[in-house]
Order: sequence, then C-alpha cells, then structure tokens
Amino acid sequence: MKRTLVRFRNSKFRNFIRKHQKYAAIVFFIGGFIFDTLTLGRIDRTYDLVVLCLHMTCLTITIYLYNLVDDGRLKNTILERYQEFFPLAIQFFFGGLSSAYVIYFSRSVSLSKTASFFVILVILLLANEFLKKRISNKYLQFSVYFFLNLTFFIFMVPVFLKDMGMTIFLISGSISLGSTLLLITLTYFSSPTTRAEIHLGKLIGIIISIFAGINLFYFLHLIPPVPLALDEGIVAHNIKIEDNTYLVGYEPNESYMFWRDHKLKFHYVPDEEVYVFSSIFAPTDLRKSIFHRWKWYNKITDEWEVVEDIGFEITGGRDGGFRGYTYKTNVKPGQWEVHVITEEELVLGVIDFEIVLNTSSDGVKIVQRKF
Repeated sequence: MKRTLVRFRNSKFRNFIRKHQKYAAIVFFIGGFIFDTLTLGRIDRTYDLVVLCLHMTCLTITIYLYNLVDDGRLKNTILERYQEFFPLAIQFFFGGLSSAYVIYFSRSVSLSKTASFFVILVILLLANEFLKKRISNKYLQFSVYFFLNLTFFIFMVPVFLKDMGMTIFLISGSISLGSTLLLITLTYFSSPTTRAEIHLGKLIGIIISIFAGINLFYFLHLIPPVPLALDEGIVAHNIKIEDNTYLVGYEPNESYMFWRDHKLKFHYVPDEEVYVFSSIFAPTDLRKSIFHRWKWYNKITDEWEVVEDIGFEITGGRDGGFRGYTYKTNVKPGQWEVHVITEEELVLGVIDFEIVLNTSSDGVKIVQRKF
C-alpha cells in the first residue's frame, strides 16, 4: 500500500495537475458535467438516485475536510496525501450535481416561464471562475453548496414520498436549510482558520437570503415543478387511442427544421376540434392533478385571455411519460397558448401555436405519430 502511494505522489498525473493547476478546477467541473450527462436518465431510477446521493454526500464530506486543511488537522493521516485534490473534487461534484439538474429540467418542452431559475444556477456555478480566490472563498463555497443541496432535496423528497406540492416543497427546503446550517456550524467550530476568514452571522444571513429567494420564486411560479417534466407537447388535428397507444395526427414541419417535427401554425376549418396532446414525466407512483390552461391573445386589449382550464389526473412511472390530451371546438383564429400546469399553478411548459383559417382547396397534410 505504501509503495502504491509513493508511486501516486510521483505519478505523471499528479505532476500534470500541479503544472496546470490554474485550469484543473474548470476541467474537473466540466468533467462532472459530462459524466452525468452521459449516464443519467430519470430521477426515480435506482442508478440516478445512487449517483445523486453519492455526489451530495461526497461533496459534503469533501467541503468539510477541505476547510480543515489550513488548520493542519489532516497531518500524519492518509487524507494528507490527497488534500491538494479536494478543490478539484469539489468542482467535480459541483459539475456533476448541476448537470444532473439541467438534464432533468431540460426534459420540459418549455423553459420560458422558469428561465430565471437557471440564470441563478449558472451565476452561482460560474461565479467561482471569476473570483480571485475561486473555490477557497468560503462565502461562495457554502452559497453554491446550499443552492445545490436545496435543489437536491427538492428533487429527492417528492420521489421518496411519492407526492408533491407546497407542503412537500417546504419540507424539502427545511431539510436542506437544516443540513447546510449544521455543516456550516460544524466547520466553523472545527476550524480556527474558517472562524478567522468568515463572519458566521453574515454567512448564515446569505444562506437564509438564498432560502427566502428560492421560496419567493416558488410562490411566484418561477421554479419548474420538479420532479415533474413535460416531455412532449403537440397541437393536433385528431387523436385516437388503440391498444394503449396514442395516435396523434398533426401537421408536419419542413424537413430542415429538424428540432421540431410539428408545425406551430394550425390550419383550421370551421367546427373542427383542436387537440393538444401532452406527455408528462413523473416518478413512479406519484399522482398529481394536471391542467391544460387554454389562452387566446386578444389583439384589441393586447392581453392574453384565459379561455378554459381542463384538468386530468396523472400517475407516474411510464418511461415515455403519462399521456393525456384536451380539445376545444369553436375556437377563434389567432395566437394561442396552452399552459400545462399543476393544481398549484406551477408551469411545466407552454405549448404555443397559431390558428389560421384553411383557405386551400387541397386540404391539410397530416401525419400520424405513435405515443
């Protein structure tokens, strides 16, 4: 064992890291991002749960140990040999956790209503690359940790309790706040250098401010209703169900628009039914009321008018998401939006389209897709 450690201390990898230490942190951050991008799939899968729990646990332990290094608490221990890699490990876990959240969030068809949540995530994760002390800045370090920790519990608690809503969100936040304050307190009283570098009241104030801000975002409906995600949303001319398969007929897009296979312009004939199909991912056994909120843009008042809320129940567990649809007749031409929302009015996504009268005698080309 000792011989192995000696070889590691003198290895090319260790020398390479030391030589390129300036860029190593961002490389490990990107490495964690890529690792989870290639391996993660759905939040309720055992592998994903294990990986996220390991990331969060290892990040917590590494941050605690990293803050003991300057106090010499790790001298003459096996951990002393690896302490120079603690900042890189922190960056790796930052990248791994953030990539996991981006993967799960990006499953939604529309992020337009919740983009501000991602702006916060990006700012917190990239800020350390622009600060002089980088990850050694303890205010930044614990702020980013708390944001990732809070997001972790926002995902995990609904998965394990198989329920979601305001109460579950508040429980998730309370667990995260308590565990983060426990880590800060333990680190503060275990490390004299940490006590010299930070003002405990100021750091706790920053953490509570972030907590209050995220809760404000939730009540303003600016946070995606994780772990739910809108996998697919299509405006369609007809929908049939055969042998538990949904056959959705819609107008195909031009071939060069490879990122979306359906048109956003719906060619309508009088008395025709307009369908909106949605597929919503939810963790196994999670049940939730979902609504399609149909909205029409009134050019005269320059406002969006709510036409109708049509609801249905979903049950999680299906890989392709829980399928459902609503439809309307006697619709008006113009710009339409269908907001896919929870009963708390949190937005999973927005399906937007334009209804125009079909004046062509050739009819409308429709293709059928199975879900």
